[in-house]
Amino acid sequence: MENRKKELLIIIAVLIVQSIIFVIAGTQKSYIHMDEAYSLGLASYDKTEIQANDDFYDKWHNKEYYEDYLTVNEDEKGQYSQVYENQKNDVHPPLYYLILRFAMGFNIGKYSKWPGIIINIIIYIFITLFMYLILQELLKGKEKVKEKSIILAFISSITMASLTTVIYIRMYALATLNVLIITYLHIKLLEGENVKFKQLFFIGIAVLTGILTHYYYLFFLAMMYLVFAIKYIKEKQYKNLAFYTLTMIIAGVISLIIWPYSIKHMFFGYRGQGVISNLLNIKLFVTNIVCYLEKLNRFAFNNLLLFIILIVIGLNIYKKKKNIKQKSSKNNITKIILYPMIFYFIIVAIASPWIELRYIMPICGLAFILVIYYTYEFLNTIYEKKTSSKIIAGILIATLVSPLIFRIEPEVMFSDKKEIVSKMENELNVPTVFFFNSSHNRFLDDILLFATVNESYVAKDIEYTDENIRHILENKDISKGIIVFINGGQENDDILAVVKSAMNFEKIEYLKRLNACDVYYLK
Repeated sequence: MENRKKELLIIIAVLIVQSIIFVIAGTQKSYIHMDEAYSLGLASYDKTEIQANDDFYDKWHNKEYYEDYLTVNEDEKGQYSQVYENQKNDVHPPLYYLILRFAMGFNIGKYSKWPGIIINIIIYIFITLFMYLILQELLKGKEKVKEKSIILAFISSITMASLTTVIYIRMYALATLNVLIITYLHIKLLEGENVKFKQLFFIGIAVLTGILTHYYYLFFLAMMYLVFAIKYIKEKQYKNLAFYTLTMIIAGVISLIIWPYSIKHMFFGYRGQGVISNLLNIKLFVTNIVCYLEKLNRFAFNNLLLFIILIVIGLNIYKKKKNIKQKSSKNNITKIILYPMIFYFIIVAIASPWIELRYIMPICGLAFILVIYYTYEFLNTIYEKKTSSKIIAGILIATLVSPLIFRIEPEVMFSDKKEIVSKMENELNVPTVFFFNSSHNRFLDDILLFATVNESYVAKDIEYTDENIRHILENKDISKGIIVFINGGQENDDILAVVKSAMNFEKIEYLKRLNACDVYYLK
């Protein structure tokens, strides 16, 4: 009982420290990505995009107009139907957005990054707990299992990949939790000859929530099912196979009853068609795999994956020269983690529309603990366990300090945008015009700045003449200058020259390249 109490206190302490780290990372987040804006808008607005409003283009708006897309207003409290409708017209299932909508209800009428981040911090408490449970199973039979498990679970939860997952206001923290839950439940399924109803029930629930969170979850689940189906067939456990398969089918049918639009999204929507097209493009395979391995190295291992691989290769050469014959012990649990993880990584690397860390976030933690586990097992074939443990401890310490050495920060922290957000909200809060090329429509990538300035205008595909510029800025106080946004596919210098000439400005100052456009200050 005393040991149990001590274990619980250590876990609580770790979760508190972890959450403090996440809050600190959250305070440093200075901007949002287009898809984060989508998260907030899809959870709160009555349309999928603010650009769908009839009065969006070619009209002056105040900051509240744009902020409305990112917030839940007083008269919208308790309304959840738009979440279902928006997701029906978008490309993702609705579970995450329902949770986000609930959280946003605690911050009425004002944009805040914190509802989304706090959701992820809470989810990560459970991620760390399930990682701890998985590690205990993985390390079973070794010395100080609980101590090693909690240390590894903690470090895997504060890598740059994990910090990115926490401060990224999307469904990937929930998807990560879904992957870990289904992995742990399948590890427990290995125990005993006959599957139990209770086990299958929880697997069914996990499958259902996973499907309703993100469709890519199905890649991981498909290989997990195949691993166990082959196992049951090899062992002639046909009854177990039947019940297991039936559980998957029932969960899938229930998900379709709740969310029938998944078929349209996966097979007939633009994103689903893109996935299918990419899967058939063999030329993408090698390039995308290499790019995603670089992402994995940089964020899941804080730039140390290549270093670990080189250590293992070097020691393997040493082992062969010294003719050391000892082999590492076999562990069936590694297969349950490894095969679905690799399959997910490969398919997502080929299928994803862009090379983005977010698509592999759900398996970053598993990749980290498996690499550390295999490295430790390999070291044990050369050195005594005490020496192996010291080497692993050194690698883990290096993992913690390497972001300081390599200057790595979470991918969506946007610390370089902090200054311009502050400037536009304060000293440069002047009339703002976005000269908008609609063929490069990524307005939501920079909506946050429009939610900070008092008045702004989005000029859609206009002809850049003195007359048109004067018409836009007619009756506006431009004594302190104006801010100009210009997105892709346009000749910035030509546009700026016309604006400067038309309004008799004296200087043009380049301020910043944002996610999807360039920003200038003219006075």
